[in-house]
Amino acid sequence: MSEQEGQEQSDKQKYEFRKVIEELKGYQGSGTQLVSIYVPEDKQLSDVVAHVTQEHSEASNIKSKDTRTAVQDALTSIKDRLRYYDNPPENGMVLFSGAIDTGGGRTDMVTKVLESPPDPIQSFRYHCDSNFLTGPLEEMLADKGLFGLVVLDRREANVGWLKGKRVEPVKSASSLVPGKQRKGGQSAQRFARLRLEAIDNFYQEVAGMANELFVPDRHEMDGVLVGGPSPTKDEFLDGDYLHHELQDMVLGKFDVAYTDESGLYDLVDAADEVLAQHEMLEDKQVMEEFFKQLHDGDKATYGFDQTRQNLNMGAVETLLISEDLRKDVVAYTCENGHDEFDLIDSSKATPDHDCTRCAASVDAEEGEREDAIDHLMELAEQRGTETMFISTDFEKGEQLLTAFGGVAGLLRYSTGV
Repeated sequence: MSEQEGQEQSDKQKYEFRKVIEELKGYQGSGTQLVSIYVPEDKQLSDVVAHVTQEHSEASNIKSKDTRTAVQDALTSIKDRLRYYDNPPENGMVLFSGAIDTGGGRTDMVTKVLESPPDPIQSFRYHCDSNFLTGPLEEMLADKGLFGLVVLDRREANVGWLKGKRVEPVKSASSLVPGKQRKGGQSAQRFARLRLEAIDNFYQEVAGMANELFVPDRHEMDGVLVGGPSPTKDEFLDGDYLHHELQDMVLGKFDVAYTDESGLYDLVDAADEVLAQHEMLEDKQVMEEFFKQLHDGDKATYGFDQTRQNLNMGAVETLLISEDLRKDVVAYTCENGHDEFDLIDSSKATPDHDCTRCAASVDAEEGEREDAIDHLMELAEQRGTETMFISTDFEKGEQLLTAFGGVAGLLRYSTGV
């Protein structure tokens, strides 16, 4: 599998997860009867079954008959699903089950199993509440990044990673830089020289730690953040102590009061705006190119119908889909054999359709309906087209959704469509 194919498969998986999570978040239980279970890859399923069995037994003590029955039914459903597995899949699995409110005092039993989430599940977790526990999965789907972190003053330093939203302290060092007051018998000039040498040696030691940690992964990194008081961080960066490739990857330097492990967390907080901008950098670049082609070129397409036509011709180089697009596509075939497509809100019922070519009416029940993103991505995969999901957290990303229907494309060549 090529790198592009792997990325597209990952994007599609994340979209499928996002759809299920949105569905789960919309469910509500009348009591604490919605069960969520997170299972790591290395967890013995026999232990999970034993835990579920124990919870089922303890649920008999729940005073409310309705809640007691709902929880036990959910646990039975989960136990039944676990029988299909010998071991947890790669990265683990998450099971959701419970009686959800459907209105009018009625409930409906829902059971979902999500296999192989984007990141490994770290620990076993059992949760029973009026809502399903989706937060850990949502964090996995958040924009990821790999950033090197350095905090230092003239007394100590810490280096580590920012992986997604998780800070990982790795290495630390303490300096031998003497204080500003010299000992008796030392000339002011000699003391100043020794102090500068000690500072230089410490900066070299900190750079050595950072280089050792970051250089092997520099091609996967998104940048380096440096924090500390002034003038320490300025001296460190201005002195070119870091490996030259890391020096070029520094996204910014930030005032941080602490330089122990807590300083790494403070650095991430201080760099919040820079990190947010960097997360959307690729989205912004591709949307800039789209608008450039739209206004001054001829290799842009937008809207569901036009983009779909260009996809069918194999003319789309990059398919652009808004992350917030929630539409279904309905395929109709009229009595005269004409195929047409309608794009409708996912929450709305399928409408009847009048063929635009012969005015023949097609009953709603005869339309084949599927998720619009799934439909477009399948066409893109068949024709070697890259798919990008575009955030709405910046102006041009929002415009893709509101002004262009959430679907657009950069073309390999002009088609006139």
